[in-house]
Amino acid sequence: MSGVEEPASLRIVALRGQIAESGAAIRQRQASMDNATAWLLLSRKRAELGGLLQRRAGAE
Repeated sequence: MSGVEEPASLRIVALRGQIAESGAAIRQRQASMDNATAWLLLSRKRAELGGLLQRRAGAE
C-alpha cells in the first residue's frame, strides 16, 4: 500500500461488497470459518460501514 488513504466513497463500496459476499457465504455455509466467527466479522464490517456513512453525512 502506498500510504495514501482511499476516499470514503470507495471504502464504502468495498465494505458493501465485502458484507454481501460474507453474508452469501454464511447463508450457503461455504465459509471456511465457523459460523460464530463469520457472523462476528460480518457485524464488524457493518459497524465499520455505519461509521463511515455517519462521518460522510456529517461532512456534507
